[in-house]
Amino acid sequence: MSSLQELLADVPQRGRVRWLGVRPQARAPMLELQAVEARRDAGLTGDHSRPGPRNTRQVTLIQWEHLAVIAALLGRAAEQPLRPQELRRNIAISGINLFSLKGRRFRIGQAVLETTGWCQPCARLEQHLGHGAFQAVRGHGGITARVLCSGIIRLDDEVYVEAP
Repeated sequence: MSSLQELLADVPQRGRVRWLGVRPQARAPMLELQAVEARRDAGLTGDHSRPGPRNTRQVTLIQWEHLAVIAALLGRAAEQPLRPQELRRNIAISGINLFSLKGRRFRIGQAVLETTGWCQPCARLEQHLGHGAFQAVRGHGGITARVLCSGIIRLDDEVYVEAP
């Protein structure tokens, strides 16, 4: 294994759940939660995500640290921080680079998830956050995942890569 492959394979960081939310219906306001049930092949209880193993967007996650970057790119003042629900992602995670979870299974609380792709911004963000939001979120939108093992996810739960 080359040194680059070794570096890519090693993810020593452990993250933390900083925010949880679900969308009961498409375009409905996000509901902020203290805990949520992640259901195998179905996503989060109470979220409008379509269930099924083919749905690769059962859960959306965003990097907590990227909220400040997106806010800065939108020209928001420090006293106007961006809140996770404004980006309509289910889980905000701090302390671990979500892109390091590409192609991996990871544990959040009792649940095990698998990264399925990048969470690209949508045109609705432009309407919701204002002109320039689409470009500000590019590269900072987080990841999509599917639930492999059901379990409860709570605020402050640890996030870490599962052993292969």
